[in-house]
Amino acid sequence: MSVAVKICGLSEPESLRAAIEGGARWVGFVFYPASPRNVAPALAADLARLVPTGVRTVGLFVDPDDDLLEHVVGQVPFDMLQLHGKETPERVAAVKAAFAIPVMKAIKVGAPEDLDHAMDYAGAADRLLFDSKPPPKVATLPGGTGIAFDWTLLAGRTWPKPWMLSGGLNAGNVAEALRVTGAPALDVSSGVEDRPGHKDPALVRAFLKTVSGLEPRA
Repeated sequence: MSVAVKICGLSEPESLRAAIEGGARWVGFVFYPASPRNVAPALAADLARLVPTGVRTVGLFVDPDDDLLEHVVGQVPFDMLQLHGKETPERVAAVKAAFAIPVMKAIKVGAPEDLDHAMDYAGAADRLLFDSKPPPKVATLPGGTGIAFDWTLLAGRTWPKPWMLSGGLNAGNVAEALRVTGAPALDVSSGVEDRPGHKDPALVRAFLKTVSGLEPRA
C-alpha cells in the first residue's frame, strides 16, 4: 500500500497476523502499565518472533527510565522505540544514543502552538508522530484515546523528518484524514478495537483494506 500503516497496541497472535497479512508496515507493543494495551515483555517477545522480515516492530513507552528500557529491550527485538510521554528533546537523544535504536517521538496536538514544539524534536528523533492531546479536564491515557484532533492544523505543513498521523483514526474517517493532512503514514490503535485493549482482527483487516485503496495527497 502507498500509505504506510502501524497497528499499535497488539497483544494477541490473531490480531498480529491480521495486521501482517493485511499489509501493515509496523506493529507496535505497549509497555505502559496504566494502558489496557500494556503487554508483558515475555509475551511481546513471543509475538515479535511471529513478525516476518519487512515488517518493523515498535515498542511504545511513556516517560521510561533506563532500567525499564533495558529490561524490555533486552527481551524484545525492536526496530524503533516510540516515546509517548513528556520526554524532552534531550531525553529523546539520550535514549537513541544509549540503545542504538531509532526513536519516534509523539507530539500531542490540540492547538496550533503545539506544533511549534515539533521542531524542537526534529534534531533528536528519527520520526515524529502527531497524536491527539487529551482534553485538559479529562483524566485519560497519553494515547489511544480514540479522539481525533483538528487535522487542518497539519494541512500544508512539512517536516524535516518522516512522520505519522494518529489519534481517533478508523476505517470510516481515514480517507478524510488523508485528504486533509496528506499524511505519508498512519498509526491506529483504538480504531481497530471492539473493546479497550482488544484488537478485533476483522477491524484490523477492514482498516488496512480501506487504506490500501487510498493514496497520499500529492
